[in-house]
Amino acid sequence: MLPRIADSLSFLYLDMVRVVQDDTGVCARIQLDDNRTDTVHIPTAALTCLLLGPGVSITTRALTTLARHGTSVICTGAGGVRAYAGILPDSLTTRWLEHQVAAWADPHQRLAVATRMYEMRFGEDTVPHATTLAQLRGMEGQRMKALYKLLAQQHGIGRFRRNYHPDQWHQQDPVNLALSASNTCLYGIIHAAVLALGCSPALGFVHTGTQHAFVYDIADLYKADTTLPVAFSLHQATDPEQQARRKFREELRLIRLLPRVIHDIQRLLTPATATATDDDSDDPTRYDVRIVHLWDPKTGTLPAGVNYAPDGT
Repeated sequence: MLPRIADSLSFLYLDMVRVVQDDTGVCARIQLDDNRTDTVHIPTAALTCLLLGPGVSITTRALTTLARHGTSVICTGAGGVRAYAGILPDSLTTRWLEHQVAAWADPHQRLAVATRMYEMRFGEDTVPHATTLAQLRGMEGQRMKALYKLLAQQHGIGRFRRNYHPDQWHQQDPVNLALSASNTCLYGIIHAAVLALGCSPALGFVHTGTQHAFVYDIADLYKADTTLPVAFSLHQATDPEQQARRKFREELRLIRLLPRVIHDIQRLLTPATATATDDDSDDPTRYDVRIVHLWDPKTGTLPAGVNYAPDGT
Protein backbone atom coordinates (compact mmCIF):
# COMPACT_ATOMS: atom_id res chain seq x y z
CA MET A 1 0.00 0.00 0.00
CA LEU A 2 1.39 3.37 -0.97
CA PRO A 3 1.99 5.77 1.92
CA ARG A 4 -0.53 8.59 2.29
CA ILE A 5 0.92 12.05 2.26
CA ALA A 6 -1.48 13.16 4.99
CA ASP A 7 -0.46 10.41 7.39
CA SER A 8 1.37 11.41 10.52
CA LEU A 9 4.44 9.53 9.36
CA SER A 10 4.46 11.29 6.02
CA PHE A 11 6.76 14.02 7.32
CA LEU A 12 9.82 13.57 9.50
CA TYR A 13 11.99 16.42 10.75
CA LEU A 14 15.63 15.80 11.74
CA ASP A 15 18.37 18.06 13.03
CA MET A 16 21.85 17.59 14.51
CA VAL A 17 22.26 14.07 13.09
CA ARG A 18 24.15 12.26 10.37
CA VAL A 19 21.95 10.36 7.91
CA VAL A 20 23.62 7.33 6.35
CA GLN A 21 22.81 4.11 4.55
CA ASP A 22 23.86 0.92 6.32
CA ASP A 23 23.24 -2.75 5.49
CA THR A 24 19.60 -2.59 6.61
CA GLY A 25 18.48 0.79 5.34
CA VAL A 26 18.67 4.52 5.95
CA CYS A 27 19.34 5.55 9.53
CA ALA A 28 20.09 8.65 11.58
CA ARG A 29 23.16 8.54 13.79
CA ILE A 30 23.41 10.78 16.83
CA GLN A 31 26.82 11.28 18.45
CA LEU A 32 26.11 11.52 22.17
CA ASP A 33 29.73 11.50 23.36
CA ASP A 34 33.11 10.10 22.37
CA ASN A 35 32.08 6.56 23.28
CA ARG A 36 28.42 6.43 22.32
CA THR A 37 26.56 6.80 19.04
CA ASP A 38 22.84 6.05 18.88
CA THR A 39 21.27 4.83 15.65
CA VAL A 40 17.63 5.29 14.67
CA HIS A 41 16.38 3.64 11.50
CA ILE A 42 14.20 5.78 9.24
CA PRO A 43 11.09 4.16 7.69
CA THR A 44 11.79 5.55 4.22
CA ALA A 45 9.05 3.53 2.54
CA ALA A 46 6.44 5.14 4.82
CA LEU A 47 7.75 8.68 4.45
CA THR A 48 6.57 11.22 1.93
CA CYS A 49 8.90 14.01 2.95
CA LEU A 50 12.06 14.21 5.04
CA LEU A 51 12.84 17.65 6.45
CA LEU A 52 16.54 18.22 7.15
CA GLY A 53 17.16 20.94 9.72
CA PRO A 54 20.42 22.53 10.94
CA GLY A 55 23.34 20.26 11.73
CA VAL A 56 22.31 17.42 9.41
CA SER A 57 24.71 15.74 7.02
CA ILE A 58 23.55 13.06 4.61
CA THR A 59 25.37 10.64 2.34
CA THR A 60 24.75 10.10 -1.35
CA ARG A 61 23.75 6.48 -0.73
CA ALA A 62 21.09 7.59 1.73
CA LEU A 63 19.77 10.18 -0.72
CA THR A 64 19.65 7.52 -3.43
CA THR A 65 17.56 5.22 -1.26
CA LEU A 66 15.18 8.05 -0.35
CA ALA A 67 14.76 8.92 -4.03
CA ARG A 68 14.18 5.25 -4.89
CA HIS A 69 11.39 5.11 -2.31
CA GLY A 70 9.83 8.31 -3.63
CA THR A 71 10.63 10.43 -0.57
CA SER A 72 11.08 14.18 -1.09
CA VAL A 73 13.96 15.77 0.82
CA ILE A 74 13.65 19.41 1.91
CA CYS A 75 16.42 21.45 3.57
CA THR A 76 14.84 23.71 6.20
CA GLY A 77 15.68 26.02 9.05
CA ALA A 78 15.37 25.09 12.73
CA GLY A 79 12.04 23.50 13.62
CA GLY A 80 11.11 23.04 9.99
CA VAL A 81 10.59 26.75 9.40
CA ARG A 82 11.98 28.21 6.20
CA ALA A 83 12.68 26.03 3.19
CA TYR A 84 15.99 26.51 1.42
CA ALA A 85 16.06 23.73 -1.16
CA GLY A 86 14.17 20.64 -2.18
CA ILE A 87 15.02 17.36 -3.89
CA LEU A 88 12.02 15.70 -5.51
CA PRO A 89 12.07 12.05 -6.62
CA ASP A 90 11.23 11.36 -10.25
CA SER A 91 8.55 8.96 -9.00
CA LEU A 92 6.61 11.81 -7.37
CA THR A 93 3.23 12.05 -9.03
CA THR A 94 2.45 15.05 -11.23
CA ARG A 95 -1.26 14.73 -10.43
CA TRP A 96 -1.42 17.82 -8.25
CA LEU A 97 0.82 19.88 -10.51
CA GLU A 98 -1.48 19.08 -13.43
CA HIS A 99 -4.55 20.09 -11.41
CA GLN A 100 -2.81 23.30 -10.39
CA VAL A 101 -1.74 24.22 -13.92
CA ALA A 102 -5.18 23.43 -15.39
CA ALA A 103 -6.93 25.62 -12.82
CA TRP A 104 -4.34 28.39 -13.07
CA ALA A 105 -4.54 28.57 -16.88
CA ASP A 106 -8.36 28.86 -16.98
CA PRO A 107 -9.63 32.30 -15.82
CA HIS A 108 -12.92 30.86 -14.54
CA GLN A 109 -11.26 28.05 -12.59
CA ARG A 110 -8.65 30.45 -11.29
CA LEU A 111 -11.32 32.74 -9.89
CA ALA A 112 -13.10 29.70 -8.42
CA VAL A 113 -9.93 28.66 -6.58
CA ALA A 114 -9.44 32.22 -5.30
CA THR A 115 -13.04 32.21 -4.08
CA ARG A 116 -12.53 28.90 -2.28
CA MET A 117 -9.43 30.36 -0.60
CA TYR A 118 -11.52 33.28 0.65
CA GLU A 119 -14.24 30.98 1.97
CA MET A 120 -11.69 28.77 3.71
CA ARG A 121 -10.50 31.87 5.57
CA PHE A 122 -13.77 33.60 6.32
CA GLY A 123 -16.43 30.90 6.11
CA GLU A 124 -18.54 29.16 3.50
CA ASP A 125 -21.13 31.13 1.52
CA THR A 126 -19.44 34.44 2.37
CA VAL A 127 -18.85 35.30 -1.28
CA PRO A 128 -21.90 36.49 -3.30
CA HIS A 129 -22.51 34.98 -6.72
CA ALA A 130 -20.56 36.54 -9.63
CA THR A 131 -18.06 38.30 -7.37
CA THR A 132 -15.03 39.45 -9.33
CA LEU A 133 -11.44 39.09 -8.21
CA ALA A 134 -11.20 42.84 -7.63
CA GLN A 135 -14.27 42.70 -5.36
CA LEU A 136 -12.78 39.68 -3.60
CA ARG A 137 -9.60 41.65 -2.88
CA GLY A 138 -11.67 44.49 -1.45
CA MET A 139 -13.64 42.13 0.78
CA GLU A 140 -10.42 40.50 1.98
CA GLY A 141 -8.94 43.89 2.78
CA GLN A 142 -11.94 44.88 4.88
CA ARG A 143 -11.82 41.61 6.80
CA MET A 144 -8.12 42.02 7.53
CA LYS A 145 -8.59 45.60 8.73
CA ALA A 146 -11.26 44.38 11.13
CA LEU A 147 -8.97 41.60 12.38
CA TYR A 148 -6.08 44.04 12.91
CA LYS A 149 -8.39 46.34 14.87
CA LEU A 150 -9.66 43.48 17.04
CA LEU A 151 -6.15 42.22 17.84
CA ALA A 152 -4.95 45.75 18.60
CA GLN A 153 -7.82 46.24 21.05
CA GLN A 154 -7.14 42.88 22.70
CA HIS A 155 -3.51 43.85 23.32
CA GLY A 156 -4.22 47.41 24.33
CA ILE A 157 -2.30 49.12 21.56
CA GLY A 158 -3.35 51.99 19.36
CA ARG A 159 -4.22 51.97 15.71
CA PHE A 160 -2.26 49.36 13.77
CA ARG A 161 -1.33 49.63 10.13
CA ARG A 162 0.44 46.83 8.28
CA ASN A 163 3.71 48.24 7.03
CA TYR A 164 6.38 46.34 5.14
CA HIS A 165 9.25 48.39 3.78
CA PRO A 166 12.58 46.49 3.69
CA ASP A 167 14.44 49.75 3.05
CA GLN A 168 13.02 51.20 6.32
CA TRP A 169 13.19 47.99 8.32
CA HIS A 170 14.43 49.37 11.63
CA GLN A 171 11.89 52.21 11.64
CA GLN A 172 8.95 49.81 11.89
CA ASP A 173 7.05 49.10 15.11
CA PRO A 174 7.53 45.77 16.99
CA VAL A 175 4.29 44.23 15.70
CA ASN A 176 5.24 44.78 12.06
CA LEU A 177 8.74 43.46 12.65
CA ALA A 178 7.45 40.38 14.47
CA LEU A 179 4.80 39.79 11.81
CA SER A 180 7.33 39.95 8.97
CA ALA A 181 9.67 37.55 10.80
CA SER A 182 6.98 35.00 11.65
CA ASN A 183 5.46 35.23 8.16
CA THR A 184 8.85 34.28 6.74
CA CYS A 185 8.83 31.16 8.92
CA LEU A 186 5.31 30.28 7.79
CA TYR A 187 6.32 30.68 4.14
CA GLY A 188 9.04 28.09 4.67
CA ILE A 189 6.60 25.54 6.02
CA ILE A 190 4.14 26.14 3.20
CA HIS A 191 6.95 25.96 0.66
CA ALA A 192 7.97 22.54 1.97
CA ALA A 193 4.37 21.29 1.74
CA VAL A 194 3.93 22.63 -1.81
CA LEU A 195 7.14 20.94 -2.94
CA ALA A 196 6.20 17.68 -1.23
CA LEU A 197 2.98 17.60 -3.24
CA GLY A 198 4.85 18.27 -6.46
CA CYS A 199 3.04 21.57 -7.10
CA SER A 200 4.70 24.69 -8.47
CA PRO A 201 5.40 27.42 -5.88
CA ALA A 202 5.30 29.99 -8.70
CA LEU A 203 1.75 29.51 -10.02
CA GLY A 204 -0.40 31.51 -7.63
CA PHE A 205 -4.13 32.12 -7.98
CA VAL A 206 -4.21 35.49 -6.19
CA HIS A 207 -0.54 36.45 -6.05
CA THR A 208 1.55 36.51 -9.21
CA GLY A 209 4.90 37.58 -10.58
CA THR A 210 7.13 35.77 -8.08
CA GLN A 211 8.49 32.26 -7.67
CA HIS A 212 6.63 32.04 -4.35
CA ALA A 213 3.21 33.24 -5.53
CA PHE A 214 1.40 30.00 -4.64
CA VAL A 215 3.25 29.87 -1.30
CA TYR A 216 1.87 33.32 -0.45
CA ASP A 217 -1.64 32.23 -1.51
CA ILE A 218 -1.62 29.23 0.81
CA ALA A 219 0.12 31.01 3.70
CA ASP A 220 -2.70 33.57 3.80
CA LEU A 221 -5.05 30.75 4.86
CA TYR A 222 -3.26 30.36 8.20
CA LYS A 223 -1.97 33.79 9.21
CA ALA A 224 -5.01 34.66 11.32
CA ASP A 225 -4.42 31.53 13.44
CA THR A 226 -0.63 31.52 13.54
CA THR A 227 1.53 34.54 12.78
CA LEU A 228 -0.86 37.40 13.62
CA PRO A 229 -1.50 36.35 17.26
CA VAL A 230 2.24 35.83 17.74
CA ALA A 231 3.11 39.25 16.31
CA PHE A 232 0.56 41.22 18.34
CA SER A 233 1.59 39.43 21.54
CA LEU A 234 5.11 40.86 21.02
CA HIS A 235 4.10 44.52 20.77
CA GLN A 236 6.39 45.37 23.71
CA ALA A 237 9.26 43.04 22.75
CA THR A 238 12.79 44.43 22.71
CA ASP A 239 13.87 42.05 19.94
CA PRO A 240 10.59 41.25 18.15
CA GLU A 241 12.14 39.46 15.16
CA GLN A 242 14.10 36.92 17.18
CA GLN A 243 11.33 36.44 19.70
CA ALA A 244 8.78 35.97 16.94
CA ARG A 245 10.81 33.23 15.29
CA ARG A 246 11.30 31.43 18.60
CA LYS A 247 7.71 31.79 19.74
CA PHE A 248 6.35 30.77 16.37
CA ARG A 249 8.56 27.67 16.34
CA GLU A 250 7.68 26.75 19.92
CA GLU A 251 3.95 27.20 19.50
CA LEU A 252 3.67 25.73 16.06
CA ARG A 253 2.50 22.17 16.07
CA LEU A 254 4.39 21.31 12.95
CA ILE A 255 3.32 17.72 12.81
CA ARG A 256 -0.30 18.88 12.65
CA LEU A 257 0.07 21.89 10.38
CA LEU A 258 1.85 20.17 7.51
CA PRO A 259 -0.79 17.47 6.91
CA ARG A 260 -3.44 20.20 7.24
CA VAL A 261 -1.71 22.26 4.54
CA ILE A 262 -1.51 19.25 2.25
CA HIS A 263 -5.18 18.45 2.73
CA ASP A 264 -6.24 22.07 2.17
CA ILE A 265 -4.27 22.34 -1.09
CA GLN A 266 -5.91 19.18 -2.34
CA ARG A 267 -9.35 20.52 -1.41
CA LEU A 268 -8.62 23.76 -3.25
CA LEU A 269 -7.46 22.08 -6.43
CA THR A 270 -10.01 19.25 -6.56
CA PRO A 271 -13.12 20.28 -4.63
CA ALA A 272 -15.33 17.88 -6.58
CA THR A 273 -13.43 14.80 -5.47
CA ALA A 274 -12.35 15.98 -2.03
CA THR A 275 -14.29 14.49 0.83
CA ALA A 276 -13.18 17.19 3.28
CA THR A 277 -12.19 14.48 5.74
CA ASP A 278 -9.11 12.43 6.31
CA ASP A 279 -11.09 9.23 5.96
CA ASP A 280 -10.75 8.91 2.22
CA SER A 281 -8.25 6.12 1.96
CA ASP A 282 -10.63 4.19 -0.27
CA ASP A 283 -9.51 6.35 -3.18
CA PRO A 284 -6.11 4.91 -4.10
CA THR A 285 -5.41 7.59 -6.69
CA ARG A 286 -5.96 10.59 -4.41
CA TYR A 287 -2.50 10.85 -2.93
CA ASP A 288 0.17 9.04 -4.88
CA VAL A 289 -0.08 7.64 -8.35
CA ARG A 290 3.30 6.49 -9.52
CA ILE A 291 2.20 5.56 -13.00
CA VAL A 292 3.37 7.21 -16.20
CA HIS A 293 0.64 7.97 -18.74
CA LEU A 294 0.61 9.45 -22.23
CA TRP A 295 -1.34 12.65 -22.78
CA ASP A 296 -3.92 12.97 -25.53
CA PRO A 297 -5.94 16.17 -26.16
CA LYS A 298 -9.10 14.19 -26.99
CA THR A 299 -9.09 11.16 -24.73
CA GLY A 300 -7.14 12.54 -21.78
CA THR A 301 -4.58 9.97 -20.70
CA LEU A 302 -3.55 6.74 -22.35
CA PRO A 303 -1.53 3.83 -20.96
CA ALA A 304 2.20 4.10 -21.51
CA GLY A 305 4.30 1.19 -22.72
CA VAL A 306 1.90 0.48 -25.59
CA ASN A 307 2.79 0.58 -29.28
CA TYR A 308 0.20 2.85 -30.92
CA ALA A 309 1.36 2.36 -34.52
CA PRO A 310 -1.65 1.83 -36.85
CA ASP A 311 -2.18 -1.74 -37.94
CA GLY A 312 -0.50 -2.64 -41.21
CA THR A 313 2.38 -0.15 -40.94
